Amino acid sequence: MKNLKKNTIILLLITIIVLYFVLKDDMNNIITTLGTMNYFFVVIAILFFFFYIVLRAYVNYLVVDEKEKYTFLEAIKHNIIVLFFNGITPFSTGGQPMEIYMLTEHDIKLSKATNVTIQNFIFYQVALVLYGLLAVSYNAIFHIFPKVPFLRHLVLVGFLINTLVIVILAIITFSDKLTKKMIHLVLKIAKKLGILKKHKDLREKLDVKVDEFQTSSRKLLKDKKLFFKGVFLNFLALTCFYIIPLFLVLGLHSNSINMMDSITSSAYTLIVGSFVPIPGASGGIEYSFTQFFGNFISSDMINTVLLIWRFITYYLGMILGAILFNFHNKKVTK
Repeated sequence: MKNLKKNTIILLLITIIVLYFVLKDDMNNIITTLGTMNYFFVVIAILFFFFYIVLRAYVNYLVVDEKEKYTFLEAIKHNIIVLFFNGITPFSTGGQPMEIYMLTEHDIKLSKATNVTIQNFIFYQVALVLYGLLAVSYNAIFHIFPKVPFLRHLVLVGFLINTLVIVILAIITFSDKLTKKMIHLVLKIAKKLGILKKHKDLREKLDVKVDEFQTSSRKLLKDKKLFFKGVFLNFLALTCFYIIPLFLVLGLHSNSINMMDSITSSAYTLIVGSFVPIPGASGGIEYSFTQFFGNFISSDMINTVLLIWRFITYYLGMILGAILFNFHNKKVTK
């Protein structure tokens, strides 16, 4: 909250710089292309973005499971506000604390709010790895990205990192002692190197976090129906998100890309974006989008598709999230 204004200003500056480089040599062509676009397909693309929001919100609603305190409509509102906080923070780190905070406002215990957030993270991470496996396998079979060997390798690294996260989550879930020993060892090394000062305080905090995660994940494993439902709904939500460029290309009267190409290119673009340590991964996302989708979309329409896609999948959520947060904040402070 303290860095809200600062992060927003930084994001605006980055956006202006990125837009300048995207538009400076192609402005006339973009305006001409926008004039020929069938906006019916843009509306469909926006609808699929909202399907993405609604599906992820529904998972949150299911996990909370306190209908008298937390309605589905509230879950959707929270999910949109989370988009705003994810959008203004590096590596999308601001959404989860805000989600926990908003849940506690509905008289949901802090421990349960934390568990809900952890469970949602597990669902999303598993779905992300499954989609990553699908995208990497599809490209390995059909070789759809012949022009970007470096980025392909970077995506593979990103996929392996996401897979490693799942492995680490499994270790934390099933081995309390091993996890804490590993954490304590890392903290000791950091202390000896002079990187860390408050060694004991941080160790105690991390031990509590491990216990919270274990409680949540073990509870989740007992409810297999909820686990599979959560992963499936997140997988479906990602599908809605990943096929948005397909409709934008169709809106430009082109059928140069199919659904699997759109899904794989989107998955690759967002994996590369996850390496960019600035709000919204601005710059990295735009570059990787043009590189991956440039294998299917002609150079005279790629920047137009990029601008509309970026507005729908990032700035639209940010704008709506900021508006809802403003009303939410006023309501809380009254």
